[in-house]
Amino acid sequence: MKPRWKGKGSQAKANADPMSKIVSQLQSSLIQSETRGLLSSCSVLVEVDAELADLLNRSCFGRPRITAQEDKQWFQLDMEEAFYLCFSLKCLKVIGENGYIKSNEELWDYLKSKKPVFPVSYKVYSHLRHKNWVVRSGLQYGVDFVAYCHHPALVHSEYAVLVLSEGDNDLNGRLRVWSDVHCTVRLCGSVAKTLLTVIVNSNNQGANSPSCLEHYTVEEQTITRWNPERSREDQTGPKNGTKKIVKDWCNHI
Repeated sequence: MKPRWKGKGSQAKANADPMSKIVSQLQSSLIQSETRGLLSSCSVLVEVDAELADLLNRSCFGRPRITAQEDKQWFQLDMEEAFYLCFSLKCLKVIGENGYIKSNEELWDYLKSKKPVFPVSYKVYSHLRHKNWVVRSGLQYGVDFVAYCHHPALVHSEYAVLVLSEGDNDLNGRLRVWSDVHCTVRLCGSVAKTLLTVIVNSNNQGANSPSCLEHYTVEEQTITRWNPERSREDQTGPKNGTKKIVKDWCNHI
């Protein structure tokens, strides 16, 4: 499935301002301003000026929060977004409830306590972000994330992402039976997205600290419905090393 651009000129705008460049600008701005985030339950709040708010919006990190304070702007970062800026890009510090800056290890432990599968979901989030995909919550589509090739204002999301794990955790029960696969692929097709499963293997490294992430490996698979009217010779292979699974579902769907 090719990117579905929103309006004439959207693709040209995206090509002229690549996401990698915008994220780099955000990283530099956060470092120079020594920005601090405030830990608030399962998210991080960041007070920003107009320039930083623009960069956060263009790079698709967090969402603006409306407050009664007209002279202040706040952005709310999800757990994966906040940890990516702290740990991977090293451009944000997070202040805990005690008023002290949390180390990466302390923040890691806190986020795991709020979301037991955080190590696996973060590995997938960072994996896609490192490839310059824009990653947003996929809750409204019944998946973990949705992935855009650029800003959502310019293009529709291309993939619906499900996070799976070879370890023993709560993620293992999904897509184990036919009805799960059937419903998920049907839903993705109805909203013009390709189902992308990303399987994380911890390689018996545990999750005691964020340093374990460098030992985790991922395997990407796209799952699509087979169209019996399409010649098998017309099918093209997957790109970027992603495996493609085409199920013979014509008798069921």
